[in-house]
Amino acid sequence: MVLRDGQDERVYHTPALLDESVDGLNICPHGMYVDVTFGGGGHSREILNRLGEEGRLIAFDQDEDAAVNISADPRFTFVHGNFRFLKNFLRYHAVEAIDGLLADLGVSSHHFDISERGFSFRFPGELDMRMNRHAQKSASDILNEYEEGQLSNLFFRYGELRNARQIASAVVRYRQDKQIRETDDLLAILEPFSRREKEKKTLAQAFQALRIEVNGEMDALKEMLLQALQLLKPGGRLCVISYHSLEDRLVKNFFRTGNFEGEQVKDFYGNVETPFTVVSRKVIVPSEEELQRNPRSRSAKLRIAEKK
Repeated sequence: MVLRDGQDERVYHTPALLDESVDGLNICPHGMYVDVTFGGGGHSREILNRLGEEGRLIAFDQDEDAAVNISADPRFTFVHGNFRFLKNFLRYHAVEAIDGLLADLGVSSHHFDISERGFSFRFPGELDMRMNRHAQKSASDILNEYEEGQLSNLFFRYGELRNARQIASAVVRYRQDKQIRETDDLLAILEPFSRREKEKKTLAQAFQALRIEVNGEMDALKEMLLQALQLLKPGGRLCVISYHSLEDRLVKNFFRTGNFEGEQVKDFYGNVETPFTVVSRKVIVPSEEELQRNPRSRSAKLRIAEKK
């Protein structure tokens, strides 16, 4: 993949489980594939390397920054949009069925390392966290506008923080005196709840909760997976890399039962009815070699399923 201005793709983001995920697609050289999380373009580049002249790849990213990594390859089409609208965008590009879809649900290193995007507690900056900069609500809007009960719910559901109620109450008290606009404001609120031995974990969970809420990540993931099931040809593969338990549980349930709750539906003979065959029963995680090369991949979990 040719990148503009000679930029190295790895500067933007180093893809996790690259070979494992693309191997999992079981690529047909003349097939139609989708990468719904383009980012730095690493996974897309490897897919293109394995496609023949008649193959085709469509990649999605809602962040306009990702456009710097667009390929000039005639087999490649870039969609600047949210993957929750997968089916509509593919129909626009005259695609009715696909042979495989890859999703890397992690946040790009680019986002964590750009302080003004507000994704990381490591840098001072505005509490933005919008993947799509044209979206209406930022993280600061949520912290300043949500009622205490709403805040408690999102910190508990998306951050899995046991002291979510206390944190929500602290947010409300803080904003009575000062608007919450910067990452430093949130760090000041969280400081009493961050024990030294678990400080980074608590901060990461709180920032994660806000990011998920800002971008509607869980609902978008569900919508995308349901549409992917409709679009996949029989024998088509779905490869999803997740980074936290909420995503992984949802993907695992969907692959095994065809629904997000994990409720088994059985036929007359007691056999579990599911639209997928799980390709690897054991979740795939990075090797020690990859962890040394790319420490940010440590939370990555890959699941692969094939449509029956």
